[in-house]
Amino acid sequence: MMKNNSPGEKYISLAHGNGGRYMRELIENLFARYLANPLLNTQNDAVTITLEQTEIAFTTDGFTVNPLEFPGGTIGSLAIHGTVNDLAVAGAIPKYLSLNAFIEEGMSFAQLERIVKSMAEAAAEAGVAIVTGDTKVVPRGEGAGVFFATSGIGMKKKGLTLGMQQIKTGDKILVSGTLGDHGTAVMLAREQFGLKGDLQSDAASVLPFTRSILEIEGLRFMRDPTRGGLASVCHEISRAIQQEVHLYQAEIPIHEQVESVCEILGYDPLYLACEGRVVAIVSKDQAQEVLAIWQALEGGHNARIIGEIRTGGADVVLETELGGERFLEELEDDPLPRIC
Repeated sequence: MMKNNSPGEKYISLAHGNGGRYMRELIENLFARYLANPLLNTQNDAVTITLEQTEIAFTTDGFTVNPLEFPGGTIGSLAIHGTVNDLAVAGAIPKYLSLNAFIEEGMSFAQLERIVKSMAEAAAEAGVAIVTGDTKVVPRGEGAGVFFATSGIGMKKKGLTLGMQQIKTGDKILVSGTLGDHGTAVMLAREQFGLKGDLQSDAASVLPFTRSILEIEGLRFMRDPTRGGLASVCHEISRAIQQEVHLYQAEIPIHEQVESVCEILGYDPLYLACEGRVVAIVSKDQAQEVLAIWQALEGGHNARIIGEIRTGGADVVLETELGGERFLEELEDDPLPRIC
């Protein structure tokens, strides 16, 4: 059982952010308890890390979600997965993370402990160490329970060049699994629309998928389709390369529950967030090889080739199951309240 840190008993107070004893006990008895590793030093303001002779990838991100705990994850595991995935799709192997926690006065220790525990489990699964961080407590009513800000460092093989500038006409577009699961699961967890289901968020590390294809010569680009979903990634690509991103509706994997919820509420699953999926652009000649590798991985049975790059204007075109075509408009407003 966690040692009681609170001057009240069960809840965060402003004293937990004042730099004194309560803050020290919060860090030592909760964060350091779960996130402990040889490099984590809660007494110094910076950590010294010896890096290998290789290229370094560096990323940073912030996380806010409501509810803080949802089917398939928490804001804690989401923060780890999101940071790890940003490094992974850049072609890097994630190694070290920093963590900043902004906790609202009045948050229960029990919930915070569950969230930090889920964070530790996600970090262990991804093989990353949280090596430094900071904690702040904001007054009641000025937060949403807890926010996290993270930064991550990963090691990247020298000479590996991934990016939109590598994409060529005829390249194929692949996705590692079903789309829109995270956005739909969080929406159902809010119970705002009287809908219920057992759908789990896809929040997970994508490192097994990215790492498995790093040696593929025809790999051009990878991205995790978070806010704005697949459609937003495709628009970013089409603008950058000034070519058409052509999608095959019949090949896009979407969970039955996601389709049902979207039909009822008028959402398009192609714009909903994923937190454990990869979109990859691969040369036409090696697309089937990548697909076979992904489908052989745990959780990869829904991987598909879902489109291709064509000459033409900077548009995203969906080839419908009936053989027609429609343009996918660029997202302007959030389709849902913030979910990642």
